[in-house]
Amino acid sequence: MSVHVIKVPDIGEGIAEVELAEWLVQPGDTVAADQVLAEVMTDKATVEVPSPVDGKVIETQGKPGDKLAVGSELVRLETAGDGAAADGGERRATSVSAATRAQTAAPQATVPAAAGAKTTAPAATATAAAASAASARAVVTPAASARASTAPTAAAARAAAPPPPILSEKPLASPSVRRHARELGVDLRTVRGSGEGGRVLHEDVVRDAAGGVAKPAIVQRYAERDGQHAIPVIGMRRQIAQHMQASLRIPHFTYVEEVDVTELEELRAKLNERFAATRGRLTVLPFLMRAIVLAVPAFPQMNARFDDEKGIVTRFEGVHLGIATQTNAGLMVPVVRHAEARDLWGCASEVGRLAEAARAGKATRDELSGSTITITSLGPLGGIVTTPVINAPEVAIIGVNRIVERPMMRAGAVVPRRLMNLSSSFDHRVIDGQHAAEFVQALRGYLECAALLFVE
Repeated sequence: MSVHVIKVPDIGEGIAEVELAEWLVQPGDTVAADQVLAEVMTDKATVEVPSPVDGKVIETQGKPGDKLAVGSELVRLETAGDGAAADGGERRATSVSAATRAQTAAPQATVPAAAGAKTTAPAATATAAAASAASARAVVTPAASARASTAPTAAAARAAAPPPPILSEKPLASPSVRRHARELGVDLRTVRGSGEGGRVLHEDVVRDAAGGVAKPAIVQRYAERDGQHAIPVIGMRRQIAQHMQASLRIPHFTYVEEVDVTELEELRAKLNERFAATRGRLTVLPFLMRAIVLAVPAFPQMNARFDDEKGIVTRFEGVHLGIATQTNAGLMVPVVRHAEARDLWGCASEVGRLAEAARAGKATRDELSGSTITITSLGPLGGIVTTPVINAPEVAIIGVNRIVERPMMRAGAVVPRRLMNLSSSFDHRVIDGQHAAEFVQALRGYLECAALLFVE
């Protein structure tokens, strides 16, 4: 017998430390070669650390949320034989995006997804051994307390029933889906995935966990509840918290303007009716992206980044639009590069691709950095007014509120119009209020007379 040491991998790009996001094994567990042992984070990239050998976990270092230096000891494995161990145990960690691409490209013994199934959950990889070992342990994380209360009953029912057939030895599922399955005691190998290519989604795990189990008794409406749940702010949530804290040190100036998008919505409907089947559907977002592109040359100070330590504002000719995107892991801002070189459908296609990559955990570091101005929208939940937080080190962010139909006076008559507010924030250290207002009015002009979006 010998001891094999696995160290924190060198992920490259000058990174000196990583944050331990989650352990997928515990001391005493038996692991197989290529089984994922832990997930670590750097910036906004999640990286899986696999085992290069078969063995038994003797010791793990750190707990979720800890910062670990690259090259430091991560896991000790007891292995058969007398092979080299202590120093040669490092194996290159695999990023979620690369692993997903590799697994997707390889032949899979998965059950095909139903025709037309929509992929909405993240996509990543892990080995079947990792999934089965983790589900058998049913490790409960702090977030598990917020999960559906049917889990214990469902797990007990499954234990009493004959084991379900294994559908795939290597099920396709993201790290968050695998974590969800462990919390509910679900073996992913037995779950029929409804995502693209048989990918297992969160709803598939919930359905499997609750299958054939009676609903729990309804809690008495006025009963007192005394439970408390301590949720560590680690991983992606900590990254977001730190970035927001840094951004809020910027003196924000927020300007709100109402925009009449009646004609724009009519144009959008006609374009979708004619081109949706061949070019894809358009939302309001590509029109706003085009408006920003056309307005920036007259207001170059908006398309900029401010290095306050060096006291330098860098203005960009190219418009690299950040698109704030909500994912299961938290808020991300993928970047549509060179929006000035894309038409409406090009913008829409790239936004869709990046949003899917971000939500699936496949967005690369380059796709999540380098924006020069950001758009944020809550879609139909957009409210009347918002106060967007600038995506530092940028100096401007454009917030989109929901579209509502309201009465409006036009030519002395009350008529129904479709109205939308733009809530935009600016770095008041380098952008004056008047310039910010003029910039938003320019956007309003393009959106209220959509023909101007196509005039050079």
